[in-house]
Amino acid sequence: MSIYVISEMERGKVRRIYGSSRYPSIHKGNIFMDFSGDVNLSHADSLPLIIRDFYSIVAIRPSHILISRDVLGGRPLYYDPENVSISSFRDVLEFPVELNPGEVIKLDYNGDVLERRVFSFENVFEIHNHDGDGANRDEDYLKEFIIKRLESYKARGCVAYSGGLDSSVLAKIYDLELISVTANPKEQEWLEKSGKAIGKNVEINKFGVEDVEEVLPDVLRAIETTNPIQVSIAIPIFLLMRFASEIGYREVVFGQGADELFGGYMRYISMDESELRSALLQDIRNIGRDNLVRDNKIAYTLEMRIHTPYLQWDIIEMAINIPANLKIRKENGEVIRKYILRKLALEILPRDVALRKKKAIQYSTKTMDILRKIARNRGMKVDEYLQELRRSSKSSG
Repeated sequence: MSIYVISEMERGKVRRIYGSSRYPSIHKGNIFMDFSGDVNLSHADSLPLIIRDFYSIVAIRPSHILISRDVLGGRPLYYDPENVSISSFRDVLEFPVELNPGEVIKLDYNGDVLERRVFSFENVFEIHNHDGDGANRDEDYLKEFIIKRLESYKARGCVAYSGGLDSSVLAKIYDLELISVTANPKEQEWLEKSGKAIGKNVEINKFGVEDVEEVLPDVLRAIETTNPIQVSIAIPIFLLMRFASEIGYREVVFGQGADELFGGYMRYISMDESELRSALLQDIRNIGRDNLVRDNKIAYTLEMRIHTPYLQWDIIEMAINIPANLKIRKENGEVIRKYILRKLALEILPRDVALRKKKAIQYSTKTMDILRKIARNRGMKVDEYLQELRRSSKSSG
């Protein structure tokens, strides 16, 4: 649990209301939130415009309950209008309704919506209309902008290190310990080699079949889905955050967002510039639903805080306006993904680290292979096995 507000009902109305929060969420008076800054409720109706960061907020007011969430939906929040209850997790509510990204709702103490306002991505981020080479910023400006914003970010804890471009840039910038998890001996070799190449040691936690079987029920309860791709990504993230917690950290820095902002996924390379621009915008709009909700639910379960330096609001606004040919570029017959970020990385990282090709975490760590093996040993497909395990863990929990 992170944020949890529950009501004691009498004849369909709230008699008493109770609120609690667990790290990384906090509460200040009658405000419960996953956000570390200050909240001015005199601007409550337009919080998604005012707060340029990820957040979820519940404010208990004399006449209503205010709930709100950032436009990217990075922090999960659900409410139950029947029982006037609110939570960061869907499954603890009897009749859960997801609060939409960018939504501000005022609930009365009968559970009725008094007022609803919804702010869109375009309300918050300015999108310039240009094509191809139409940007008025050169490569040097963009590289300097990115590096300065990353350097100014107050990163704490440790860096989740994959040995790839995104986390290596962060590993070089921040004076923090690097940690990683893997079940792949070849990946372990690269983690150690690349870490030394940038002057850092990497604390590596090796896992195997038994470890995956042990954490699977907890992972499924945390992320509240049995989607095989989501689960296979969640397992190493859960193991990494648990490892970080075991060695004394409560905060972890992730490279999330770089692929969506700078063009990192393989499927982007077959698109023309117009298709790529549209796909990148859609992916960053959905980054909460597709990635951050999953990761933050894991963090809530383990009482950890996630940092995502690439997903600062000003970096997002800059990146969505970079021309497509500075994200995906063909040079000497080779397609270069995340072109502008690699150009930056070549100035601060060894060449083989800066140019290392991306491999999805579920495959690089061998997590998907392990999941398939576990399911196969039970005579099932992965999705069937996960659904059965989810049912049994919900009934036992």
